Amino acid sequence: MNCMLIMVIIAEQEQIAQSKQKGELLTWDDLAKMKYSWRVAQETLRMVSPIFGGFRKAVKDIEYDGYLIPKGWQIFWVTNMTHMDSSIFPESSKFDPARFNNQASIPPYCFIPFGGGPRICPGYEFARIETLITIHHLVTQFTWKLLADNFFKRDPMPVPTEGLPIQIMPKTNITS
Repeated sequence: MNCMLIMVIIAEQEQIAQSKQKGELLTWDDLAKMKYSWRVAQETLRMVSPIFGGFRKAVKDIEYDGYLIPKGWQIFWVTNMTHMDSSIFPESSKFDPARFNNQASIPPYCFIPFGGGPRICPGYEFARIETLITIHHLVTQFTWKLLADNFFKRDPMPVPTEGLPIQIMPKTNITS
């Protein structure tokens, strides 16, 4: 993630923190103001999805790309195949939170880190709230730096090759 993205997240979170009294909790309105932070989280979930995929059963014969999938067969869908499809997400290997500025432009069932439709994770909104609150506290109360040149391997999910050694230090003059 480049420094400009981090600076925008910090500015968004600091603005919210400055509107709070010391020790005052975040509100629903505060979470609604975290638009850019959530776009960054969505782009992170698109590039490194928390789920690998899942099985579905064909309920009828389906022809797909010239192949017949008979009724009753198990189909395995892979999240990353959709999330990294450049016909859905142009320049799919580029980290670009702006692609989530207009959610309506993303076709249904194409951004699926929590599944979709009637099988969407029931904890999706809770995960969103947890993510935003965590970002807020990490950004407003701590500074950190990565202690290693970290690269990822897929096993089958992305895993840091050296773990994730970071140094976390409390900020002084915490406002929230």
